[in-house]
Amino acid sequence: MDFGLVLQTDPPASRVVSLMKRAERNGFRHGWTFDSAVLWQEPFVIYSQILANTQKLKVGPMVTNPGTRTWEVTASTFATLNDMFGNRTVCGIGRGDSAMRVAGRKPNTLARLGEAVDVIRDLAEGREAVIDGNPVRIPWIRNGRLPVWMAAYGPKALALAGRKADGFILQLADPFLTEWMVRAVRDAAEQAGRDPASVTICVAAPAYVGDDLAHAREQCRWFGGMVGNHVADLVSRYGEHSGLVPEALTAYIKGRHGYDYSHHGRAGNPSTDFVPDEIVDRFCLLGPVSAHIEKLRTLRELGVDQFALYDMHDAQEATIDAYGTHVIPAVNS
Repeated sequence: MDFGLVLQTDPPASRVVSLMKRAERNGFRHGWTFDSAVLWQEPFVIYSQILANTQKLKVGPMVTNPGTRTWEVTASTFATLNDMFGNRTVCGIGRGDSAMRVAGRKPNTLARLGEAVDVIRDLAEGREAVIDGNPVRIPWIRNGRLPVWMAAYGPKALALAGRKADGFILQLADPFLTEWMVRAVRDAAEQAGRDPASVTICVAAPAYVGDDLAHAREQCRWFGGMVGNHVADLVSRYGEHSGLVPEALTAYIKGRHGYDYSHHGRAGNPSTDFVPDEIVDRFCLLGPVSAHIEKLRTLRELGVDQFALYDMHDAQEATIDAYGTHVIPAVNS
């Protein structure tokens, strides 16, 4: 199993770079960041510094979207980093949550997202693509490689990921939901004539190592609120008891009352008081080292190829080091 580190690009950028360097020393192979231009610093600028200060770490957004940048700009940015540092980027992409809503826009449609997946990949790898009816090719790209991994929860998005994406990003670590969603993605891939095993499966969730479970829960409760934004969209679209989305995912948002993006992805987010302990425990990895190892082994058996660790809490260095010293070697032994 591969491991990735997920950070917000809070200033100073030097700290983001330092934590990514620390992650690589501890056996992490991917470095991910949020991508929301209003809330945090521009990630692609920081990626250049991460790549320059690491040896093999691959970097990318978790996740970008088709609406905040034109597709040729996104493709050219990835391709420039790859040309400079040797194909060490991954494009994580989704419909857009904070990046779109904070700017007063709605998340992108799935049709637009699906088109963007193909266009961004083709352009970044040097092939011609059609944008707004116009054929476009970036002429200077040679031997470009850009895997595009798509974030999804709902049935139509999961099917789209299976048909088009090189990887699937699931932002929660509940084994039941992971099994359900991975099966949906792989079924869609097979129906599209693809090898289901060719789709990389990435589970992303907060992890907090320690014996004080109550404290760990409070440090990671924000994640249930973040996921709740997407779940609320699903309930609005499909209904609470449609059978198309597992109630194990949707039931907990009944007490949700709006969301304040000024606290997005942060411990102590006041918009997440509706998230019960049970959801924090299911969606995150908490407790002593042994609990992390056990859950990660379960996820690996369900077909998960990478665990991407959200490290937004008060024990960032300690968590990276605990994973490097104890968790990663045990899971991959």
